[in-house]
Formats: sequence, structure tokens, C-alpha cells
Amino acid sequence: MLRGDTLRLAMAALTAHKLRTALTLLGLVIGVTSLILVMTLIQGANWYVETKIANLGTDIFQVSKAPLASTDFNEIVRARRHRDISMEDWRAIEDRCQGCAAVGAQAVTMGRVAAQGQSLADVTLRGESSNMAWISTLDIEDGRFFYEGEERVAAPVAVIGDEVAEKLFPHRSPLGKAIRIAGEEFTVVGKAERIGSILGQDQDTFIIIPITAFEKIFGLRRSLILQIKTAASTEGREAIGPVQDEVRLLLRARRHLAPEAREDFYFTTADTYLDLWKDISSVFFLVFVLISSVSSLVGGIVIMNITLVSVTERTKEIGLRRSVGATQRDIARQFLTEVLAQCLAGGTAGVLLGFGLALLLRQVTPFPAVVQPWVALLGLGLATLIALVFGVYPAWRAAKLDPVVALRSE
Repeated sequence: MLRGDTLRLAMAALTAHKLRTALTLLGLVIGVTSLILVMTLIQGANWYVETKIANLGTDIFQVSKAPLASTDFNEIVRARRHRDISMEDWRAIEDRCQGCAAVGAQAVTMGRVAAQGQSLADVTLRGESSNMAWISTLDIEDGRFFYEGEERVAAPVAVIGDEVAEKLFPHRSPLGKAIRIAGEEFTVVGKAERIGSILGQDQDTFIIIPITAFEKIFGLRRSLILQIKTAASTEGREAIGPVQDEVRLLLRARRHLAPEAREDFYFTTADTYLDLWKDISSVFFLVFVLISSVSSLVGGIVIMNITLVSVTERTKEIGLRRSVGATQRDIARQFLTEVLAQCLAGGTAGVLLGFGLALLLRQVTPFPAVVQPWVALLGLGLATLIALVFGVYPAWRAAKLDPVVALRSE
């Protein structure tokens, strides 16, 4: 029997009961849709973390009093008792670290700002050293970052985020305009390029001022975060380790920590953020894959059950085909082709529905989604696997029917 004839007969059998075929595929469609949706969102989140959250650079690491990327709540609470990283620590590392190309410092608080009759609350106020202009990954869209001389004299200049610019200076350039921070007037010298939201949290409502001006207004009764760029001769992830060791020795010596004493500061690299995200995403991925697997399993069982019913209904047809020369292989191939065609149709519908839902979520929510061809192939592969696993037994049952008994059936 030709393969084309087998496929034609299989499609004719499926289209003869359209509603039953559609209901049979419902579980499989749900399973494949869940898998595609999860994979698409996970891929999008991975890209988002790599480009937005963990975008430090391969030759940059951070030093902080408390862990910047940790799921251990007890560790975070314990770190509150650690000594602050002070301006003196920053200057000491900047002066003595041989492997450091630049050592930037950052202090953070929240506050309200005002300009031209407009007021904006819950703004992230950051005091930074001037060398953060080339250490950090922040891009300046208009204007400039402040200079070293402005940092030295605590000049009242500021770089603002895109959201701050839109709220305080709608439809006009903020450059040269005055803003008030804690009662002090600052001149806007730069506007940062829009970053967007990260998992629902806006990242453009910030103002950066020289760290010396920050100290004058707010004091430094808070710990600094140091951002360290390794020397040009030691670029790459493999070079961060020796520089971290050098910074570690400097800080331990300044804090008079005994050799066996636990460190009271933390290092953070791009890999730290990525590892944290992998730990979090792997749990979500496992849960959702289990859910989609259950749906796929139920769908496969339904397909096998309906196919067995179909074998029973078509017993006389099987006997007639066997009597005119069809072999057991022909019968088995026909029913297996029917199951495979059903599963591929359900898999295709699940892939399209999964991608559609993922793209819809990307449009109406801040959650990212990345559509990749291999994810579609994975969905179709799952459908094919279900067809082979749950279609073999009904096909075998059909092939093993005795032709004489089959012809006598009503």
C-alpha cells in the first residue's frame, strides 16, 4: 500500500468525526501550549537578566556590605550588622589596588524632587563618583555625565532618568533646567537613555549627583557600593579572581579581620546575578514543565482511548481490507499515521497558541518573551513522541485482528 494512500485514508477517518478529533486533541494542545509558553517566557527572562540586570561587563565586579543577589534571607539579615563600606575604604582601594583600572563608588537613598511646579515622589537618588561614567553601563542620551572637577567641589549638577525627565519636563529638553533635591537646587547636565521596566519595576525614575554633593545633603550614614573595573591588561572573567583577592586582602587588613574570621563584605559579578536567576528560573521551569507534562500525558491517554474505540468501530473495515490483501503492517501503519496526524495537528495548534499568548503577554505586561524556532521544534517533537508512545498499542491491536472474525462483526 502506498504511503500517499495511507495518509489519505488517515485524514479521511479524522475529518469524518471533526468534533471528536478536536476534543481528543484538547489535552495535547493544552500541554504543548503550556510548554511553549513556559519556554518562550523563560528564554525572554534569560535574555532580560543577561542584558538588563547582569549587564556589568566581564571585567567589572561590585563590593557591598550586604549581598546584592541572594535568596538567603538569614544571610541578608545577618549582613545588616556588618560594618559599612566607607569613603575611607573606597579611597584606600582606589589608591592601593594594583589590578584595578578604576574604583567607582555609589550611595543610594529615596526621596522627592521638584521642578517648575511639578513634584515627583519615590525617586531613587544616587550619589556616584565621576568615574562611574565609564565603569557603569548607563548610556547618556542627551548632555553629559559630571566631571571629576565637579565631583571634587561637590557641584550641584545632576543626571536624570528618562521617566524623571518626562514627568518634570514634559515635551521639552531638561538640559540646563533646575531641580530641587532635599531643598537644594541642582542643574540638569545629562539625561540617561531609557532603560524600561525590569520585571514590572521601573528603572528610569532616578537622579545621579556627585557623591560629594550627596554627602553634603544626606551625609554618609549608609554603606557604599563599590564598582571596580579591572586593569586593561587583565581583561576577562578569569582576571576578576586575582583582583578580587587583592581587594579582599585590602579590606580584611583595614577591618583587622583575623585569618579565620568570616568576611563582612560581599563580591558580586555578572555571573552572580545569572546564577541567582538560574536557581530561581529552574524551580519555575520544573513546576511548569510538570504541569504541561501532566496535560500532555492526559492528552496522550485520551488519544489512545479514542483510537481504541475507533479500532472497535472499524473492525469490519479492517477485516475487509485484510481480505483484499492489506498486511498487518499496512493496518498498523494506517492507525499509527492517524494518531501521528492528530498529534502533529494538536502540536501545531499548541505551538501557535503558545507563541500567541507569549507575544500577547509581552504587549500587555512588562514580562519579556523571546520567540525562537527551536522552541517550536520542541513542541512538535513532544507531539510526535506522544503519538509514538500512545499510538503504538492501538495500531498493534488493529493489526492483530483476525480477518475472518473481523468480517463477521456487526
